[in-house]
Amino acid sequence: MARPRTFDEERVLTAAMETFWRLGYDGTSTRDLSAGTGLGPSSLYNAFGDKRSLYLRALRHYHETSTAEQVALLQGPGPVKDRLRRLMVRAVDADLDEAGRRGCFTINAAVEAASDDRDVRDLAARSFDQVADALHAALSDGRRTGEIRAAGDLRTLARRIQSTYYGLRVLGRVQRDRQVLLDTVESTLADL
Repeated sequence: MARPRTFDEERVLTAAMETFWRLGYDGTSTRDLSAGTGLGPSSLYNAFGDKRSLYLRALRHYHETSTAEQVALLQGPGPVKDRLRRLMVRAVDADLDEAGRRGCFTINAAVEAASDDRDVRDLAARSFDQVADALHAALSDGRRTGEIRAAGDLRTLARRIQSTYYGLRVLGRVQRDRQVLLDTVESTLADL
């Protein structure tokens, strides 16, 4: 008879996600995952499968937490430009304050593994599409109220803002000057 699990699955999954996020997929060893989660290798893999399966679960967990937070910011109250600013400034501040300057886990996964792994590519695309849809919805709200005056297709505009947002996430890993990043935010919003 199998023994019942004696650990908090969400806590362990979060710890594994943090380990992959910090070290990358290729840089993460079984020893790193065991140290990060507090589980021995056999317990870890009995519960979550092999390293790749655990990585995919960690990406899904990130989607369910961080991507959901991004969407919630975009759907929140207030003027559209304020919501967009909150989204981008929150990312700038997180990337500047974090030890190790990790950036966005999904972006990191897309850069590291999506070209070689269809499942990683699909999970990253799912997160990216959800953020793009939320940006599109926010811009649609702003166009209806007259706050967003930029001409053209709103889906294209949403993708442009998304590209700037994700670019800030990457740049935030190396740029130490917060004002440089904030200037990009304000320039993007001024064009709307």
